[in-house]
Amino acid sequence: MRTPLRTVGPLLGLLAGLASAGPAFARCEDYVPGPKPQNTFSQDVGREFDRIIDEGWIEFALYEAFPPWSYEEGGKAKGIDVEIGRIIAEDLGVTPRFRLVQADETLDADLRNYVWKGATVGGRVSDVMLHVPYDSELTCRIEQVVFTGQYAGEALAIGYSEAEYPDDLPTPAYFRFDTVAVENDSLSDFYLTSVGRGSVGDAIHRYPSPEAAVAGMTAGETMAVMAPLAVIEAGLEEGFGVHQPPLPGLVRNSWSVGVAVNQQHRDLGYAVDYAIEKALADGRIEAIFAEHGLSFLPPER
Repeated sequence: MRTPLRTVGPLLGLLAGLASAGPAFARCEDYVPGPKPQNTFSQDVGREFDRIIDEGWIEFALYEAFPPWSYEEGGKAKGIDVEIGRIIAEDLGVTPRFRLVQADETLDADLRNYVWKGATVGGRVSDVMLHVPYDSELTCRIEQVVFTGQYAGEALAIGYSEAEYPDDLPTPAYFRFDTVAVENDSLSDFYLTSVGRGSVGDAIHRYPSPEAAVAGMTAGETMAVMAPLAVIEAGLEEGFGVHQPPLPGLVRNSWSVGVAVNQQHRDLGYAVDYAIEKALADGRIEAIFAEHGLSFLPPER
């Protein structure tokens, strides 16, 4: 089971097509939608914005076991995305509820399960899903979802042992010989495997999660780690550092994350986006990252 682009689960396929992506104003110009089913009844999925306000609460779907973004500790949801949800709920004047969900193999499946349809067996949608990688191509392909509210950026980075690299900081070329930890089947894994046409293969140590990869480095099992910046920063210990070197050959090594709502509830999407816009402008979102000891990467909006 892959996790949401802490590895690359839902994002790997998304990034693979970014090289040919056109400008935002022409993003749907060449997109041909699939056939529409005929003689089908309209479906009301999820709660309308007015109902959320009247009932006084809003539910956010967040990825489980996904530190530092969202995770459970002591029976409570914690993490950056939880704090983002609290900001949104406070702006709307309602109480936040958090639903920690499991990542599927693709982002499409996650959106289907938690935003616009619900899982096949016992499924239901939440009002808002957080930490959704944003790309304009998605707005064409997944018509059932509104993508909005970009609140932060993510980027790949390299963590390293300062004792192993006292002078020069490591770049992907170093890993032809130097050991590096990655999450198995992640974007970092695929990228480093492709460097030098596979010549770094023996140096790559694969772990079940990016957090485990960072822990492998700090335990001395590898000299470095490649993973998303926030995950590395959250797991660093004294004697270790992190930097963002150029990654030749990678179409895109950074992306924005935002929210997703059902396309039937665009008014909710507008309200959520406005709450995030205000929190970005007055520094509340950046302050959340500072409180967690993490770098804040502004989103593309």
